Amino acid sequence: MARREETDQEAAAPPPTYRPMTSAPTLGVGMVGYAFMGAAHSQGWRTAGHVFELPMKPALAAICGRDRAAVEAAAARHGWAAAETDWRALIARDDVQLVDICTPGDSHAEIAIAALEAGKHVLCEKPLANTVAEAEAMTEAAERAAARGQVAMVGFNYRKVPAIAYARQLIAEGRIGTLRHVRATYLQDWLVDPDSPLTWRLKREHAGSGALGDLGAHIVDLAQYLAGELLVGVSAVSETFVTERPLLAGPSAGLFGAADSAARGAVTVDDAALFTGRLASGALASFEATRMAAGRKNALRLEINGERGSLAFDLERLNELSFHDHTEPATTAGFRRILVTEPRHPYLEAWWPPGHALGYEHTFIHQAHDLVRTIAEGTAPAPSFADGLQVQRVLAAVEESAEKNSVHTPVVL
Repeated sequence: MARREETDQEAAAPPPTYRPMTSAPTLGVGMVGYAFMGAAHSQGWRTAGHVFELPMKPALAAICGRDRAAVEAAAARHGWAAAETDWRALIARDDVQLVDICTPGDSHAEIAIAALEAGKHVLCEKPLANTVAEAEAMTEAAERAAARGQVAMVGFNYRKVPAIAYARQLIAEGRIGTLRHVRATYLQDWLVDPDSPLTWRLKREHAGSGALGDLGAHIVDLAQYLAGELLVGVSAVSETFVTERPLLAGPSAGLFGAADSAARGAVTVDDAALFTGRLASGALASFEATRMAAGRKNALRLEINGERGSLAFDLERLNELSFHDHTEPATTAGFRRILVTEPRHPYLEAWWPPGHALGYEHTFIHQAHDLVRTIAEGTAPAPSFADGLQVQRVLAAVEESAEKNSVHTPVVL
């Protein structure tokens, strides 16, 4: 797993000073999709070059959506130079060198493969695809494209939280020793109301799965990223608590939309998934993903226990990391709060003075930063399409296990 190395010379150096990128070449970005994730990705592309000194300058060339009026309004709101209503036309544009895919999962494979075959770099939102077969095809296309110098990255943006990146650094340095446990939960409550409408995220043909793919994909990726190893088997249960919901009365806005008071449709994805797993080293892991946890808005929580210590993280306090050093005397040992806002922490050299907090949107700025540098330097992207495929294989094993009464199911590697 890739991680940020810091030498003694770097540790002693002052934070870099921002200088305008007047001579940097342009990287034209074309984005497909303009709703929740489209807005977040727009923020990342619009801001990265104004915060970090990048080797290429992102240019918001064109944004694409099927509704002409809506996509033109999104282009004006988010700073895109042009609007398209056909993703094929966007890929064909000469001013687009990178295609950013922020659509529902059922279109990821077709758009990503076409963009890679057209010679474009690709960023694709998670989960990489709706099926393992689609993810395999995308990864194969990415491997062929890599031989031509193209880059394909999957958007697991929570890797770009400075506290999580720093946790990975501490684990890789051996600060908690041999891994014993990984505990991961991702809890939301936006579907608790049974009259919340039937958006695309609740239809298997569009989303692939429910809380499992939407939220579980994130915590599976983070568990493997932090541990530095892969899940090799799982045992799972899942449930759909509300099996019918009102149809949408109009277009959805982000996670929500207006409900039709009369017509209802079937929910074809899970509301919640719980599973245990084993990592390649023998360490144990547990996962819970739900959109039905009343009172929990975006509660992604991780704890990693090792023979020499533990680390814990809560997304709702994303500038903090809890660290316990078990090698200290028991009379003074305990979890300490690390405020991850120092210039020597990952990504923080370009931001504010210590103690000045970052937010959710910064993960997309850091994602854009990493992808631009990867393209310019010709290095392997992280997370790659291969990483996305591995997560898809875990999700498939979870679904298979849940369908077979929680039988332990190996993850195909």
